[in-house]
Amino acid sequence: MTAPDEELDLKAALEKNAPYPMEAFAFVREGLDHTVRRLHGEMPEGPLDEEDVHQRHVDGGELSLGLLNFAIRKYGLMAETVLAHWSIIRTDDFGRIVFAMIEQGLMSKTDEDDLEDFFGVRPFSTAFSPATVKQTLLDIRLEERSADRAGG
Repeated sequence: MTAPDEELDLKAALEKNAPYPMEAFAFVREGLDHTVRRLHGEMPEGPLDEEDVHQRHVDGGELSLGLLNFAIRKYGLMAETVLAHWSIIRTDDFGRIVFAMIEQGLMSKTDEDDLEDFFGVRPFSTAFSPATVKQTLLDIRLEERSADRAGG
């Protein structure tokens, strides 16, 4: 099977398990990396042992909040609109995407992880309220300024 055929099979399998476009799956994958870095720092160099992987694990609630933050970082005031375009309208949808990716071997989970961990974590109406988005964008700007001063 060629790489394009494998990509089509993966796309079909993912979309069969969760009715979201591939962009939604890519967003969740990128958002997972963002969330892990925010909570646990940059990846250590070299191979990770089982203990390292366990220590860098994020649960459904943490990932949901991280994905909301990532959406604002990436799309600003358009975050809710972009997610809605992909049929993501609540944190439950993040869970459905994650578990579809787990089923396809693209992500892993612990025995304690459950789809319901994603349910009702934070209503999008509050996560993307103008005041919340404005504060998140201000926090991002402060983080960037602080990093600029530390780096140079």
